Amino acid sequence: MRTSVQELIAKSKDKKSKKIIEKLIPILLFLIASVSVLTTIGIVLTLIIETVTFFTRVPLSDFILGTTWLPFANSGAQFGIWPLIVGTLKITGIAIIVAVPIGISAAIYLSEYASDNVRRVVKPVLEVLAGVPTIVYGFFALTFVTPVLQSFFPEIKIFNAISPGIVVGIMIIPMIASLSEDAMSSVPKSIRDGALAMGSTKFEVAWKITVPAALSGIIASVVLGLSRAIGETMIVSLAAGSTPKFDGDFTGSIQTMTAYIVQVSKGDAGYGTTIYYSIYAVGFTLFLFTMAMNILAGYMSKRFREEY
Repeated sequence: MRTSVQELIAKSKDKKSKKIIEKLIPILLFLIASVSVLTTIGIVLTLIIETVTFFTRVPLSDFILGTTWLPFANSGAQFGIWPLIVGTLKITGIAIIVAVPIGISAAIYLSEYASDNVRRVVKPVLEVLAGVPTIVYGFFALTFVTPVLQSFFPEIKIFNAISPGIVVGIMIIPMIASLSEDAMSSVPKSIRDGALAMGSTKFEVAWKITVPAALSGIIASVVLGLSRAIGETMIVSLAAGSTPKFDGDFTGSIQTMTAYIVQVSKGDAGYGTTIYYSIYAVGFTLFLFTMAMNILAGYMSKRFREEY
């Protein structure tokens, strides 16, 4: 009888401890989950506060409508954001032209044609490519890609938009290929088998069945790659130059939004100056671009989702 009472007491204690744990776990998980949310809120608030300070010194109309970016001028500094936006779009445009065909083609090959042995080799190689530090890509663009381009097109300067654009495209290929391949692999095999049974070739199945069925995931991967290209820093800082231009020239030095932030962050401007606060205005503009890309990715994913 004594033993059974002790067992009951022990069981009662175990139940109480389990109840306490069950109550604490949701709280702990909520705190952990809230870290990312609070961090995002902190970043956005910091950007907004410092950006508002910048616009107390520089008119918003000059920033949005201006086509000249000369923040370091001794007199008459100008803060028109469009040269930095144009430089960013040049890099992004070239990167997408390079990355989308190669990335989607690689995804189609891995999903539809590659054997299991080939897939086990190629996918890790793509993941290694995604893990290469961007500063390595930057030196690769400056010391290898640019000289190769100059051997064919001598008019290309040492700092230009083409070389870093190509290398940024190479950098985002693994993202587009991997996400697109995952989307294609999720298409049920029965759909492929049905198309093959109707007399379709393997390429027709891939292009007319698998790709349309996985279109939402493919578009989302492209938009995320686009967002990654817009926010790239080290490659453009090393290989694109630091000359903000509002023109269509791709062969000369340019400057992107991220490259300008790096330039000022290295100590080219004192704390509390207008130039210092300008990096927050540029950063907020970059934030709006990337947020728009993420919203677009979500919308496109829902818009083109196929239910099977």
